Amino acid sequence: MRLQLGYIPLCDAAPLIAAHEFGFARSEGLELDLSAEPSWATLRDRLALGHLDGAHMLAPLALASRLALSGPPSDLVVPLQLSANGNAITVSRGLWAAMEPASETLADVARAFARVAAERRDAGRPLTLGTVHPFSCHSYQLRLFAEAGGLDPSAFRTVVVPPQHSVEALARGLVDGYCAGAPWNDVAVAAGHGRIAALGCDLAPDAPEKVLAVSGRLDDALLPLVRAVARAGLWCADPANRTDLIHCLAHRTYLDLDVELVARGFAGDAMLDAVGATRPMPSRLDLGAAVQEPRPEAARWLVAQMAAAQQIPPGRHPEAEAAAIYRSDLYRAAMAL
Repeated sequence: MRLQLGYIPLCDAAPLIAAHEFGFARSEGLELDLSAEPSWATLRDRLALGHLDGAHMLAPLALASRLALSGPPSDLVVPLQLSANGNAITVSRGLWAAMEPASETLADVARAFARVAAERRDAGRPLTLGTVHPFSCHSYQLRLFAEAGGLDPSAFRTVVVPPQHSVEALARGLVDGYCAGAPWNDVAVAAGHGRIAALGCDLAPDAPEKVLAVSGRLDDALLPLVRAVARAGLWCADPANRTDLIHCLAHRTYLDLDVELVARGFAGDAMLDAVGATRPMPSRLDLGAAVQEPRPEAARWLVAQMAAAQQIPPGRHPEAEAAAIYRSDLYRAAMAL
């Protein structure tokens, strides 16, 4: 059976790409056609309208799509979580120089950012920060970063920039910083355009990041697809396979980047600037077995973040609906076979 799957060029698309490239899908009787989408909104719409059978998708956007909070009505379900962590907030070199944090701790960096953001707001020139989509952990992590410094998030502007275009937006001065997933923070650092100010895993440890979102119409192909992508994810998480995985992702078909830049997205140390400042980050991007089951409590946490961002209409309480979209029963059924 042939399936159409969408993804955005990111390191955490690895389980889908590996399922196709390393035979996991074929062993389940599936042929995958992978489609790199230009933005999360396009991916959401194509999945909802039936042009895609499934996709690598932002966890909050998957819920928002099914709950009719974003885009066309959809019938999607989430039978597999692909990743946790992996995001970072990168700021321009000019903004970092203005911040001059007292130390590298999250509290000091957040307070320094808050001070500059407040100054810019009061001067009528608010900072502009990029996020990949309103319904994303990236947006919530920007809010949490602001709040960690005692700043109301309304002090800066937020604009949507697809992750693969975030480095260009920073280089051209269209944004003062952005929150994106690996490898796009590393690319900005390597090019000398930015400095990593905060890691997503510090702001919201083990936040559910990407999921496999699939159409409810898949029927007999559903469990084989979940099994293929889950096994591919376990393969990706094994350090013994890291070299093969990184070379695959770096190919022009997928991320089209230098191998070294892709490797940084999986490194245990995060390189923060072009000078070479680093910090240990063993859980920077997690693709392993511990993250794969789509647990209802993760859905409830995402709903709480949506509510804090005022993305849920007054009087609506979708916690139970959201938890039902996260189908741990389908995951367990697939992995039991």
